[in-house]
Amino acid sequence: MANSVSMSHSIAGRYAQAVFDIVKEQGGLEALARETGDLGAALADSAELRDLISSPLYSRDQQSRAIGALGEKMGLSATLANTMQLMARNRRLFVLPQLVRQLQALIAEERGEVTAEVTSAIALTDDQQARLRDTLAQKSGKTVKLNTRVDEGLIGGMIVKLGSQMIDSSIRSKLASLQNTMKEVG
Repeated sequence: MANSVSMSHSIAGRYAQAVFDIVKEQGGLEALARETGDLGAALADSAELRDLISSPLYSRDQQSRAIGALGEKMGLSATLANTMQLMARNRRLFVLPQLVRQLQALIAEERGEVTAEVTSAIALTDDQQARLRDTLAQKSGKTVKLNTRVDEGLIGGMIVKLGSQMIDSSIRSKLASLQNTMKEVG
């Protein structure tokens, strides 16, 4: 299984790098960033789209027509739309989610951005997000984008993942640490 995952990652990486290089040369990175965001949202929101790209029941022609219609409806650039058509013809649409993630990573790297994954016990206010973003930007030296989500199981506090670093200030982790300490003592 791990081998097929790395193969999918490799396939998506080649497509993503090709699209990125072409669009960068044409000066359309901002439009590509918007398109990949829209495409990622469509993949997250539509079970039918996820089924289309992963099901072997659809023929190449059916996938190609559907992806062509999707690209037209979403107003995707010719480069991205043609790449998706090529992926459909080569039966590689199953890597579309990885393609989107890798394109977003390439664009973020080009812009000097880094994304922080933030999980909090309650939704953060705009002011809290701005302060967290500023603090992380000072620490990393890069522009920081926040992906936030709420996990009420944390009880309080938050978990922040920035690159390979993780800061866990949740009450749940502090209670678990205290519990481990108490087990060691007694």
